[in-house]
Amino acid sequence: MQILVYISNFIVPFIVLSIVIYGLLLNVNVYETFIRGAKNGFLTVIRIMPTLIGLMAAVGILRASGFLDFLSAVIGQFSSYIGFPGELVPLTVVKMFSSSAATGLLLDIYKEFGTDSRLGLIASISLCCTETIFYTMSVYFMTAGVKRSRYTLAGALLSTFAGLAASVVLAGVMCG
Repeated sequence: MQILVYISNFIVPFIVLSIVIYGLLLNVNVYETFIRGAKNGFLTVIRIMPTLIGLMAAVGILRASGFLDFLSAVIGQFSSYIGFPGELVPLTVVKMFSSSAATGLLLDIYKEFGTDSRLGLIASISLCCTETIFYTMSVYFMTAGVKRSRYTLAGALLSTFAGLAASVVLAGVMCG
């Protein structure tokens, strides 16, 4: 176990040093290239900032208004028939928009039901195997200039439902 701690302490500096050495071997002006990349990254952050603020505000409004609790009650009636707990519906909906807001809801689930409970396990696994669909689509497509998303939303929703089903199955296996 001590070897893993040792490796983890040196892996990031090793990778950074390796990149710098590789750039120098290829006669690349590493500092200038880094500054250009940092500038482009900063400009990208500025471009996506309105989208980020809008998504965070929308999630905050949904959470504060009680709409997520209402949604949980309505959809939870049907999702319980297929083995997915209604208490996790708000987590699933919020995760499609914001991973950090979903993490906040996950902590609430941990406090109420416990980390080792069936709900806690399903929630943990589902957060690991689902994506922030609308955040990813809006930010990445806007940055890349994609105008037509074709089947992206349908594919992302299908994979999210597959991840949710897998989380229920895996939590069931782990809980015995």
